[in-house]
Amino acid sequence: MRTVITKDISHFSDFKNQLLYWANQHREVVFLDSNQYHQKYSSYDAVLAVDAFTSIKTDYENAFQDLYQYQSQTKDWLFGYLSYDLKNDTEALQSNNFDGLDFPDLFFFQPKKLFFIKDDEVEIQYLRMCDDEIEADFEEISTIISVNVTLSEVEVQQRIPKENYLSKVSKMLEHIHRGDIYEANFCMEFYAENAQIEPLEIYQKLNAISEPPFAVYFKNNFQYLLSASPERYLRKEGLKVISQPIKGTAKRSDDSVLDEQLKTDLAKNEKERSENIMIVDLVRNDLSHTATKGSVQVEELCQVYSFKQVHQMISTIVSEVENTTSPIEILRTTFPMGSMTGAPKISAMQIIEALEETKRGLYSGAVGYFTPTDDFDFNVVIRSILYNAKNQYLSFSVGSAVTSQAIPEMEYEECLLKAKAMFEVLLGKREKG
Repeated sequence: MRTVITKDISHFSDFKNQLLYWANQHREVVFLDSNQYHQKYSSYDAVLAVDAFTSIKTDYENAFQDLYQYQSQTKDWLFGYLSYDLKNDTEALQSNNFDGLDFPDLFFFQPKKLFFIKDDEVEIQYLRMCDDEIEADFEEISTIISVNVTLSEVEVQQRIPKENYLSKVSKMLEHIHRGDIYEANFCMEFYAENAQIEPLEIYQKLNAISEPPFAVYFKNNFQYLLSASPERYLRKEGLKVISQPIKGTAKRSDDSVLDEQLKTDLAKNEKERSENIMIVDLVRNDLSHTATKGSVQVEELCQVYSFKQVHQMISTIVSEVENTTSPIEILRTTFPMGSMTGAPKISAMQIIEALEETKRGLYSGAVGYFTPTDDFDFNVVIRSILYNAKNQYLSFSVGSAVTSQAIPEMEYEECLLKAKAMFEVLLGKREKG
């Protein structure tokens, strides 16, 4: 049981920063920030969960079954992540590529302390065992003065050189032309060894550059995710399930006329639309595994949304489920998300594993939460920096959807566009590999 109280906050952005700095003293932290981006499906402007009372950490074997047991028995707020490699639990697949990060495949925790920010109020929920700390914690949070830290540059290296990348995309195209797949999301890693960073400062800078609707600051002891994700994987509201895959990217311009033209061009781009529609079909199929008959609908097709860094093409697919359907089953039958795999899904994942050189891990997985009433909301882990402070390994990956119309050089440029914000944060400039 939790004690719930509500407090007024006068300066939204200041309070968010104070809350983050206070949170960082804890071993487990999940901070989710919508950056007040206007969106139809949203519950809070920001959420903070800290300090595990119970937790689950496991590799991919029987991961969804273990999560089902944990979630169904706990029946409380749970925060954490699903890594991409949980694919190996649901299908006869493997992840044998290099892994410098060494994160568990799945991690969730039941937080002792929760903060839900909406407009000028914060709802605080503490487990009864520590509810006598609410007032002292709130006083401490309200008096924190954040200090700007000078960030040292990180020496970023590219796992797949440009020539190799172009060759691998060409091989992907061979698979497509043979009919093995229609589309696959091919990713490459940028990394730094012996990297010493201040994760919270890096996160705040990355978030300020992009201001996306699904930003995450995640900490589990010495493991960090600093995410500026614009994409929702899956949300459940009552009996309704919502998926919002992104496929289609265009750069932005400081010139408002040109910027509007770039947006219009993206909306009309047949290659980008075909990428998006292929994934919409895949998501419709995934949702049908748990949907009530005839309930899978496309609410929005190939709608262009603007973010600070890029324009993106987003579709919204919804379904209805029975009230007896487990939230874990909905996740299991749709994971990993189609926007990060391809179609057909299993063949695409097999080819991805063969051509990529890094284990994806939490990249292209999902971070989010379960509510006590079996609702949930999860993002897609993209535009993100992963960091293991113990072995000082830093990693970020970017990818693009390869279809029959793909031109390897343009796919490479799209990857660099998506990496731009991470380079700005870590190097102060954009680098080309």
